[in-house]
Amino acid sequence: MADQQEEEDLRMALRMSMQNSPPEPKRSKPREAANLAATTTTPEGSRRLQRELMAAAAEKRMLAAYKSVPASSSAVKSERRGDLGRKEMEIKDKEVNLGNELSEEEAYQLFLMVFGSGVSKDILAQWSNQGIRFSPDPETSMGLVQHEGGPCGVLATIQAFVLKHLLFFPDELVKAAQSVPQNFSSSRLSKNQYVASNNFAAFTEDAKARALVKSMGEILFLCGNNKRVVIATLGSIGHVVEVPDESPKDVIIAQALEGLSFESVSDLHKVLRVDTYTTPASAFKRLEAMIPVFQSRMGALLFLISALLSRGLDCVQADRDDPNLPLVTAPFGHASQEIVNLLLCGQAVPNVFDGRMDLGGGMFLKGISTNVEVGFLTLLESLNFCKVGQNLKCPKWPIWVVGSESHYTVLFALDTTVLDENELEERESHIRRAFDAQDQSGGGGFISVEGFHQVLRETNIRLPSEKLDSLCSSGFIVWSEFWQVILELDKSLGGLKDSSGQMGRKTFDLYHFNGIAKSDLNGSLATSGGETPIQRPRLTKLRVSVPPRWTPEEFMADVAVPSGSVGSEVAKPEHPQHAPLVDCIRTRWPRAVCNWVGDPPSIV
Repeated sequence: MADQQEEEDLRMALRMSMQNSPPEPKRSKPREAANLAATTTTPEGSRRLQRELMAAAAEKRMLAAYKSVPASSSAVKSERRGDLGRKEMEIKDKEVNLGNELSEEEAYQLFLMVFGSGVSKDILAQWSNQGIRFSPDPETSMGLVQHEGGPCGVLATIQAFVLKHLLFFPDELVKAAQSVPQNFSSSRLSKNQYVASNNFAAFTEDAKARALVKSMGEILFLCGNNKRVVIATLGSIGHVVEVPDESPKDVIIAQALEGLSFESVSDLHKVLRVDTYTTPASAFKRLEAMIPVFQSRMGALLFLISALLSRGLDCVQADRDDPNLPLVTAPFGHASQEIVNLLLCGQAVPNVFDGRMDLGGGMFLKGISTNVEVGFLTLLESLNFCKVGQNLKCPKWPIWVVGSESHYTVLFALDTTVLDENELEERESHIRRAFDAQDQSGGGGFISVEGFHQVLRETNIRLPSEKLDSLCSSGFIVWSEFWQVILELDKSLGGLKDSSGQMGRKTFDLYHFNGIAKSDLNGSLATSGGETPIQRPRLTKLRVSVPPRWTPEEFMADVAVPSGSVGSEVAKPEHPQHAPLVDCIRTRWPRAVCNWVGDPPSIV
């Protein structure tokens, strides 16, 4: 009987796709027939009904597949407990499968907040066809692979947290030692304590899955102010998580998602289901079971929705400077800085500077208010479009999401001492923080004369009168001019001039991961082989040298070290190489020069 019903629904959907007029309603269901006639009087209504019928048929196919799965030992035990036990299991399954519906108002607010009112079908397709999956390539198997252009901000941020757990907490990912965590975050190791392994191919599938679960849970609890987590799923696939482990969940989910698309608020409202968890243990268990769902083509969008709902839609709007703009930006569907900041620090603020900037008259701009686990660097800072604050530049772990004009990637180090500041960096950071505290220009890099005198007092800098008068002559002080004076000022007066030429010398390795892999998904990007991606996920190792002299040119010059210093000549790296990523790195280490083997790393 069920098969006949399914066949009848499919035949009706097929007829609707081949004709302009609505089909004749079923005589056996007069009430539904009235509704059908009302909703199919227009081509748009006809298409909507067609999608509903196809989705219903897909759900029935998935339910049939679910019922065909061999019963597990736990199911056999429940059968032995009799009818009462079976009823209890059915009630439990129903709760897991369906979850809670959002109200129409919440669904409308969510859709408009994310996509706006004029979103294109291409952008919706990008965000509904990106799963959260690890790369199949052995050399990049620890990285999440990206096929669509829009959701890179979500994937890169998750990737940064995944690397944190894989690299610096591998023992917590061992299944034998794994227990349900009391919290998702991990305490920081002491300085000079840990260097992670560079054998990225050695991570097991189980360890990567656990790192992904811990990362998603950590991010969602961060969004929920460590009080709650909201996990979003789809009504037609929510119960798949209860299928025994040996069943092909990915196949069942893929079948259930056939014909499902988001083209309007009503589409989202009909299928979206959410559950709220207030303890790490319950959230971890649910996320672990939901991995196949997040791996599906709806994974990235469902995780973004989970983060927004965990924060609370009203709180997200309060975080933003302009809540009228969509979080997914037109015309290419990229994740906004607000989305990236939400996942990094738990607040959907639009700026990357520290704290907030008072504009006067009760108006202010919101930035990053606390130190973060993993950080953020951007090419836009090297172009003087923004100023990244110390909270994002100096995270707890040596991992950074890297932003360009159109893409997000990840930069990381294996050695935690990369974060340690040497004498030059500590002094520079101290002076820069004091200067930025007086900067009310939105990161423009200039302060008032009154604020400048406050900086000199806080940093114990004693400028000669002629230098002081020169800097203050225009009525405001520019950071670049002030910094040049500091570099030429002797250490005894609070400057950074070092006669030995050794202060600030530093060499270390960084790794850059770009997860984009555009392949022949739609028939338009085919290569000669037909299956080989045009661009595969890529991992690049960079040797970074921060020179002891003040410019890379001085460092590369063959300058003898003054007598009394160690060695006879300043050590020099290989000839420096350049790529846009180097400009990003220099926003964190201003005098850095970089080298790598092979093609230059790409941040687009």
